[in-house]
Amino acid sequence: MAHRILIVDDAAFMRMMIKDILTKNGFEVVGEAENGQLAIEKFKELQPDLVTMDITMPEMDGITALKEIKSFSPGAKIIMCSAMGQQAMVIDAIQAGAKDFIVKPFQADRVLEAINKTLS
Repeated sequence: MAHRILIVDDAAFMRMMIKDILTKNGFEVVGEAENGQLAIEKFKELQPDLVTMDITMPEMDGITALKEIKSFSPGAKIIMCSAMGQQAMVIDAIQAGAKDFIVKPFQADRVLEAINKTLS
C-alpha cells in the first residue's frame, strides 16, 4: 500500500510541485492545506503517514502547526519545507519534533530522500 502524505504550503504552485514528485514515485497524496490551521484539521481527519509542512504561512505558521500536531499525535512524521535563509526556523522545527527539512526550490531526489528516510 502506498504511503499517504499530506502536503501543507500556502503556495498552490509549491503544493503542485511536491504532489507531482510524490505521485510519480508511488506515494498517495491524501490531502493539501494552505495554512497551519487547516493542516491540523486535515491531519486529524486524514491520519496521513507523513506531512510536508511549509514554515512560513498565513494564519498559522508551520512550526506552530507542527507543535500542535505533535501534542495530540507524538508519533507524527513531519518534514519541514523552507526557503533559503530560514536556518533559525529550521532549528526550531527540528527541536519541536520535525524529522527532516527540505529547502525550496525543491529537488526531486532530495524530497524523496527525506521522505523515504523518515518513513523507513
